[in-house]
Amino acid sequence: MPLKESEAIILRTYPLREADLLVTFFTRLEGKVRGVARSAKKSKRRFGGALEPLTYVRAYYEDREGQELTRLDSCDVIESPLANEVSYPRAVALGHVAELLGELLPEREANDAVFRLTLSVLATLSGANVWMPVTYFELWLTRLTGFLPELSECIVCGEALNGSRAFFHALADGLMCPEDKRLASAEMSSDSRSLAAQMFRAPVESFSSTTWAKARASDLRKFLVQTLERHIEKKLVTAAMLEKISS
Repeated sequence: MPLKESEAIILRTYPLREADLLVTFFTRLEGKVRGVARSAKKSKRRFGGALEPLTYVRAYYEDREGQELTRLDSCDVIESPLANEVSYPRAVALGHVAELLGELLPEREANDAVFRLTLSVLATLSGANVWMPVTYFELWLTRLTGFLPELSECIVCGEALNGSRAFFHALADGLMCPEDKRLASAEMSSDSRSLAAQMFRAPVESFSSTTWAKARASDLRKFLVQTLERHIEKKLVTAAMLEKISS
């Protein structure tokens, strides 16, 4: 079969045999793909630094009849996250984006909206100020995967939450009013809900001019992570790592 060619974002690599790598990559052509990069540890000409997580590449790969894994022939780097300094917060944030895509995307299902979202967020995730792009990515990815509940009404009574207090619980699928909140619920501030509404109306670049502290929209991020973890039925490793970052 002829080689397929697609823009792609590298998500993960794993050692496979002595010189091969098992690669998970998110293609624009047909979504998440898993393949084997033969002799990737030795071939600088075919791969070089192209297999670093979150590298934006042009991938050339081939499906073989009767084989589950594709053969990743080569990659040309379009943009690398290593082009800018990789601080610890940025490294964790990049890992978070890769983990979310790896866990949430089905295999072989193209999703151009998520692909474009990822590229735009990666472009703003260039320094130590990670909280805005992380918040934007979590919010939009939760929406685009169909897991985001309505944020303007109580899931129990249906009353509008506009202007009133709102609460969420790790085992509930949305926000609740003060009268219907569960025990051990956390509150989402009106500022965070307003920010989410703004993020749905504007591109990520429009929020990058100001520096965000970790505390800003932390309740929104907690709600989004709980929502995603409930649907994938596992804890996100990088979410816990982000929580340990001090500022």
